[in-house]
Amino acid sequence: MHNPGNATPDRFPAQDRFADGAQYLAGRLTKGTSGRTHTVVDPATGADVLTYELAGPDDVDAAVAAARAAFPGWAGATPGERSDALHRFAAVLADRAEDFARAESLQCGKPLKLTREFDVPGTVDNAAFFAGAARHLQGQSAGEYSGDHTSYVRREPIGVVGSIAPWNYPLQMAAWKILPAIAAGNTIVLKPAEITPLTSLMFAQAATEAGIPDGVINIVSGTGREAGEHLVAHPDVAMTSFTGSTAVGKRVAEVATATVKRLHLELGGKAPFLVFDDADLDAAVHGAVAGALINTGQDCTAATRAYVQRPLYEAFVEKTAALMDTVRVGDPFAPGTDLGPLVSHVQRDRVAAFVDRARSYARVVCGGEAPEGDLKDGAYYRPTLVADAAQDSEVVQSEIFGPVLVVLPFDTDDEGIRLANDTPYGLAASAWSRDVYRANRATREIKAGCVWINDHIPIISEMPHGGYKASGFGKDMSAYSFEEYTQVKHVMFDNTAVAAKDWHRTVFGDR
Repeated sequence: MHNPGNATPDRFPAQDRFADGAQYLAGRLTKGTSGRTHTVVDPATGADVLTYELAGPDDVDAAVAAARAAFPGWAGATPGERSDALHRFAAVLADRAEDFARAESLQCGKPLKLTREFDVPGTVDNAAFFAGAARHLQGQSAGEYSGDHTSYVRREPIGVVGSIAPWNYPLQMAAWKILPAIAAGNTIVLKPAEITPLTSLMFAQAATEAGIPDGVINIVSGTGREAGEHLVAHPDVAMTSFTGSTAVGKRVAEVATATVKRLHLELGGKAPFLVFDDADLDAAVHGAVAGALINTGQDCTAATRAYVQRPLYEAFVEKTAALMDTVRVGDPFAPGTDLGPLVSHVQRDRVAAFVDRARSYARVVCGGEAPEGDLKDGAYYRPTLVADAAQDSEVVQSEIFGPVLVVLPFDTDDEGIRLANDTPYGLAASAWSRDVYRANRATREIKAGCVWINDHIPIISEMPHGGYKASGFGKDMSAYSFEEYTQVKHVMFDNTAVAAKDWHRTVFGDR
């Protein structure tokens, strides 16, 4: 084990960087006006990182007003001008990569190797992708579809977008919300999770440094019940985009409905990991451990339910437990750390409670405990493998959001696919097989927004991310995200110059 140490300035000097406040309105940091404060805590040590004034309704109103004022100018910019600004933005993000990595590791407990090699590069790549995509907002080609008229389709920005992002990937989720929205010509108010606001604020600051106009990107750091609900209900917000739990997503939809907003929801997941009996067992074991433990399992696409065909089941359980036991749990800033803490002690205790309840009906093969010693003050939990649970049990059906993988056997291919689909969720899945026909069947029949074959977790900017069923609707990333952030307008020109048109007789007069 590693010694986490203390939240010293060499980790990231958050209190100094955000001394002016943790709200970003119209291009500057400011303090919240709710009258209440919140303290960001380093989950590796329990040490305070930043105490800031929370946003209240007045701050949300100010942010929306700033976004609304900036909208005409930003929407009226040419695609090339928005593209140039986003290219500059990507360059600033790349230049600040280490700063972003350290801030993300500090507030979330992610190992530095994850933030340096996944969170930050992925965000820079997203910015570069949308810099190019901004120039390709195209509608349907013009044509004479009625014979007497020329029709074409315009894609237009919606207006002010109000987005709410989760705490598990604060930087990447800020990028996924902000970049397609502004590339399409919208302006935005983002509410990050109040426990992890640092990198969202830094993201907005980097945009200003890159020359994106004040008010295009605004950040309100507050609670969901106060700042979040006010943002979703705001009459000047034309669209709501939310990533988080399905339960909270239902509340967001309820509030948004009152003002008939465009709605984009990316909600919970319980991804199946389907291993057929012809799979490469070692590849599947490595994929399962990586896919289950990424970000300490706090990933809505993480591998959570491994269904293994019976001939490979016992070997898979044995090898997966052995590999999990080699994972190095420790200080996110220490060299060699594989797995950091969960985001908070509350989340760690929630995960532990799931595992403790499962002991009455399943077998905890490895893990299932918080480490002691040097790590006792952090929100750590060991990599955990649970076997032999029933399909209808809590640990199989509910989203745990921690470093816990559940393994169940299956016999026939039909049964495996049926079990994979047997939860309310449908965000992501993977299937493992050397047989192309078997794998193709899995991609067709598993009901999920993303199905990987012989891998689990990789994402790319060019491809969409979003779910089926209770995992929500709409897409992040890729050109498909513009479906969320643009309105489609049909424009139709008369080509005849005839005053009395033939169709008028259906309303008045005769032919």
